[in-house]
Amino acid sequence: MDTSHTPVRLHVEDTGGSGRPIVLIHGWPLSGAAWEKQVPDLVEAGFRVITYDRRGFGQSEKPDSGYDYDTLAADLAHLLEEKDLSDVTLVGFSMGGGEVARYVANHGEDRLHSIVFAAAVPPFMMKSDDNPNGPLDSETAEKMERGLRDSREVFFDGFTKNFFSAGDTLQVSEDERKKAIALCRQSDQTAALGCMEAFGTTDFREDLKKVTVPTLILHGDSDGIVPLEGAGQRTHEAIAGSRLVVLPGAPHGCNTSHADAFNGALLGFLAD
Repeated sequence: MDTSHTPVRLHVEDTGGSGRPIVLIHGWPLSGAAWEKQVPDLVEAGFRVITYDRRGFGQSEKPDSGYDYDTLAADLAHLLEEKDLSDVTLVGFSMGGGEVARYVANHGEDRLHSIVFAAAVPPFMMKSDDNPNGPLDSETAEKMERGLRDSREVFFDGFTKNFFSAGDTLQVSEDERKKAIALCRQSDQTAALGCMEAFGTTDFREDLKKVTVPTLILHGDSDGIVPLEGAGQRTHEAIAGSRLVVLPGAPHGCNTSHADAFNGALLGFLAD
């Protein structure tokens, strides 16, 4: 473990109890509140559920640095150690899947029972000669960065529409989309830009080779932000024995738009 890591204050929600711990790691640029449709079902099933806001997002401390995956994974490791958690299932949504992969690579699996990649960015988003199947090209990445720099309000409005849409059809209510925009607004601009670069350019292919615990890949087949073919399908192929569950018609924000199917797949995996 990197002993030079300086922890920051993270906003953590912990349901407590004696059940097996499930740690939910949110996507960009949201917060732990984005898991509101999962927490009650997991608690009802007897699990101890822990969510937290990534540094720079939600109600967590917003430092001016530390938005690379090594630091973010160290934040996660500190949380698990501080609470002395063991037999943990890590569930990483979108950007959060990167924390899961890098946690395994940097901190090992001793505390883990299993892991879940949900609509997650591994193995490697940025398309290049070395990664021709990467779903994100440099032009699109630069356009996203310019949009976020130019106007957060305009960017978040468009982003949440894409986040929750299958094709051109919004899969959530307007109230649910506005609730997501409110979470986006809580993000620090330095954090949002730093994490955008991190999830777009970090290569997790070597990290995935270190995964040996039971693994679920959960992905919508209408994900227009982190497409199944360029992400979840490739992660499934990279991790021997992993389970892939595809949610038909589900967009990127599948844990909200298709919560029943998402929760059913997750609980089915956790019951094994």
